[in-house]
Amino acid sequence: MSAPAPLAATATVTQPAPPASPAAVRLGSVDAYRGLVMLLIMAEQLRTAAVAKAVPDSPVWRFLATQQEHVAWTGAVLHDMIQPSFSFLVGVALPFSVGNRRARGLSPEAVTGHAFLRALILILLGIILRSASYTFEDTLTQIGLGYGFLYLLALRSVRVQWAALAVILVGYWLAFALWPLPGPNFDWASAGVSPDFASNATGFAAHWNKNTNPAWAFDTWFLNLFPREKPFQFNQGGYATLSFIPTLGTMILGLIAGEILRSERPKVAKVRWFVIAGVIGLAVGWGLGATGICPVVKRIWTPSWVLFSGGWCFLGLAAFYAVIDVCGWRAWAFPLVVVGMNSIAAYVMDHLLPAFLRETLQNHLTLQTHFGPRLIGFVAPAYAPFAIGVGVIALLWLILYGMWRKKIFLRI
Repeated sequence: MSAPAPLAATATVTQPAPPASPAAVRLGSVDAYRGLVMLLIMAEQLRTAAVAKAVPDSPVWRFLATQQEHVAWTGAVLHDMIQPSFSFLVGVALPFSVGNRRARGLSPEAVTGHAFLRALILILLGIILRSASYTFEDTLTQIGLGYGFLYLLALRSVRVQWAALAVILVGYWLAFALWPLPGPNFDWASAGVSPDFASNATGFAAHWNKNTNPAWAFDTWFLNLFPREKPFQFNQGGYATLSFIPTLGTMILGLIAGEILRSERPKVAKVRWFVIAGVIGLAVGWGLGATGICPVVKRIWTPSWVLFSGGWCFLGLAAFYAVIDVCGWRAWAFPLVVVGMNSIAAYVMDHLLPAFLRETLQNHLTLQTHFGPRLIGFVAPAYAPFAIGVGVIALLWLILYGMWRKKIFLRI
């Protein structure tokens, strides 16, 4: 997966000019959180799976590799939290973005037009980064598909936002729960999955199995409306276009969190609210999965996943906000802020530059030995992919740092 860059609208702890109005204030905690998420995407360049394969007796590398691979279906590891964090932070940013534009004197019509233009650009950018393959599971595309609805909800009361979240979660759950399970004559090959797939659930939870659900059925119709080399039958990973609907639920959670951040509540009360919301989300999401009512599946963004991952997002926001904006410990977050303030640029660069940078570094920093490539002077062959990955990430960060120094920020 690749997941989506959250929109910049909330954050910096460095040296901003005094804000003209409260609406224009940026929060360092949000930029830092966003920057961490972006670095987790870039961390794919560390190739920990290759190192773990080269040193199979190391539990440390085995653990790191596990955290950089999406789970097969149910459950989650750190890598699975990237996309929901992006989506959540888009919601957090929206109240600040709208407030900033209104503070600059833009009319409601202009703000609305910008929001829907932003949604369209995100959809198209996600398709382009997928090599114009006319699929809609990319992080940016998923965010774009729901962003217009999110904006409209941002204009309504918090009660309406909670109600919309409930309708999305219950409605999406019902769509899967009422979908018929595969019968004895089901063509499993056409779905790209076998009946004995290890992650297939049994009983009621089977309604959320891979490529035998309504989201998969929708794509077998919808994606074939677009020009393709061969008819679409299934997504190998089980991802689906309709996941943008529950992804909107994740963004609504972020929207509510953003409104809490902009409120007049005491800072400690905000942290407490986020922690309580996080614990409740984790508990309810995990409970729905454990009981088989709704498995926790990131790939099809089940309602339980919205709550489970949303719980982690609330706790992450609580931690960053408490450390940076409550306690005032800002200096350590500077490397994250540099990335977080230019998240769209970072996302695009991560798609376009790493292959070139990796090849360049490998050509200049490695030599061929009897045992294979070895980074000159200090790295054994097994660890060369990791060391080169560190170099790639460092170069990407330096580009973003140069943009930060020159105040060049790619905005949509």
